[in-house]
Amino acid sequence: MGTALDIKIKRANKVYHCGEVLTGVVVITSKDSIQHQGISLTMEGSVNMQLSAKSVGMFEAFYNSVKPIQIINSTVEMIKPGKLPSGKTEIPFEFPLQVKGNKILYETYHGVFVNIQYTLRCDMRRSLLAKDLTKTCEFIVHSPPQKGKPTPSPVDFTITPETLQNVKERALLPKFLIRGHLNSTNCIITQPLTGELVVVNSDAAVKSIELQLVRVETCGRSLHAVLKVMLEMPLRFRIFRLLMEMSAEIFPFQSTWCSLGYLPAPH
Repeated sequence: MGTALDIKIKRANKVYHCGEVLTGVVVITSKDSIQHQGISLTMEGSVNMQLSAKSVGMFEAFYNSVKPIQIINSTVEMIKPGKLPSGKTEIPFEFPLQVKGNKILYETYHGVFVNIQYTLRCDMRRSLLAKDLTKTCEFIVHSPPQKGKPTPSPVDFTITPETLQNVKERALLPKFLIRGHLNSTNCIITQPLTGELVVVNSDAAVKSIELQLVRVETCGRSLHAVLKVMLEMPLRFRIFRLLMEMSAEIFPFQSTWCSLGYLPAPH
């Protein structure tokens, strides 16, 4: 067995808030003693624009001109150059989650075009004859609990063959009428979406009804809009599209809503 390097964060869910102290241990395991040139730990947080398979050909010019935005970057030297004994060595660490100046500790977000990520990276530098060791571990930044409740904004909807989109041979669809409502489009992401769906009538036998919640991320096509998205990213992209699908004997259909959810003030 060679030398193994690992980072263990104290909290099992790895979730922290701005102002808290991130704690854990760096674990080094080896069957022999290890000579090293120093061990350091770096905390990094950045906002990156990224391309997906669907966006290729659309955002390359913007992608190449927009550099990652550094939110936090801090390095501490854990151990000075020396020698570690064989077996397991644990080195505790503490990192305060604080940003300098007017920077904002945005909430972790992994999206299609925008990525906000926080990581710990441990580097063990070794001699020229031995390869340096590096271990990276992601931790999650959440916004603090919000005070009060968002103002409800209920939405009523009606679904008929005439309201469907992207439907071929609409005339062949059986007649149906579905009504319902979404209790609120201002949603806290940790709370469930609630509402009601009523099948008033249907000429075809209804076999099943499915509700699907799909995340939708949008990004402006201008460089200014891209920068605005990256610099003014909300705590979470609470943009929801409620995709309702109903499987009947003959027809599928869907109705779509897109609403901006509850966006608390930035950190």
